[in-house]
Amino acid sequence: MIQLFHPLLTLIATASDSLLARYVLYLKKENQILRDRIPGEIHTKPHERRQLLKYGQPLGTAINELITIVTPGTFYRWVREEKRGRKEKQIGRPGKSAVLWELVLKIARETGFGYTRILGELRKLGISRICRQTVKNIVKEAGIEPSPKRSTGTWDQFLKTHAETLWACDFFTKRAVTRRGLVDLYVLVFMHLETREVLATASTRNPDSAWVTEQTKAFVNHVADQDEKPTYLIHDRDTKFSAEFKQYLKNEGIQPKRLPIRSPNLNARVERFVQTIKYEALNLSSHSVNVISIISFRNLLATTTNNERTVRENICRPVVPSRRRNSRRSGSMRSTARNISEG
Repeated sequence: MIQLFHPLLTLIATASDSLLARYVLYLKKENQILRDRIPGEIHTKPHERRQLLKYGQPLGTAINELITIVTPGTFYRWVREEKRGRKEKQIGRPGKSAVLWELVLKIARETGFGYTRILGELRKLGISRICRQTVKNIVKEAGIEPSPKRSTGTWDQFLKTHAETLWACDFFTKRAVTRRGLVDLYVLVFMHLETREVLATASTRNPDSAWVTEQTKAFVNHVADQDEKPTYLIHDRDTKFSAEFKQYLKNEGIQPKRLPIRSPNLNARVERFVQTIKYEALNLSSHSVNVISIISFRNLLATTTNNERTVRENICRPVVPSRRRNSRRSGSMRSTARNISEG
């Protein structure tokens, strides 16, 4: 059977006056025990005050014996304020303007700055009546994560996101024999990170910034006909990557990305290719292990890159099941490579 009334209401409705007095006395003692276990004052909220006034005013002066949550004087003050229609005071300082609120959120979303840097940008705009805690409260209330979680992601995520239009470059050297003695030959390598396509420049003995810029122009001309144009080029902090080199890339719509100090792991794909071509192609030739001639070096470089292009094209083809095991290919490069120019 559905219970229509609370047991306490049923008990009060069927009790006499003497029983009601004992019920009230018991409830007061129970309320007093609960009140004693709550430390400090109890601060009522506006809707709680309205409930107390609604059920307390009809009791008249009997409220003096019943009320325990506040003093009777406080209760009567509430009654007077309600009759006068006094507006409730807002707790705390007034909030910031909507314009400032939107400005803080705009800086946070578009720049990914932390609370302190957002405050610094506001100071640059001449806005001084705001503190770091206010900036933090605005950003958190809007549901925006702290700065580390609002960043563009890890370096690995950056590489995966821009792999289609991301290229990387680096140098490698090889000692060669000439009529005047031993010389070091320098080669600049460009690699497309998605397809592992490698473009190797002609070798030189004096790789200055002008030579690097010239080879970069040849690289840009070579990839100009591709569907996905390069948008980023990763390079290390070598001084040969000069301001002229960077400005030329920017003019061509390519953003240069300089790596931090001593961080070859951030350019690991090109570093791996350089290691492979040096130790698995050049040093394992029929020539001397450490020293070769200039002509041999250029021929080996061209042959190796062409062979790797064929290997890469075969790897990209659909896999056809075979009964016999495929022979292990020599070398570990997985790059489609070719020379920009024959040197």
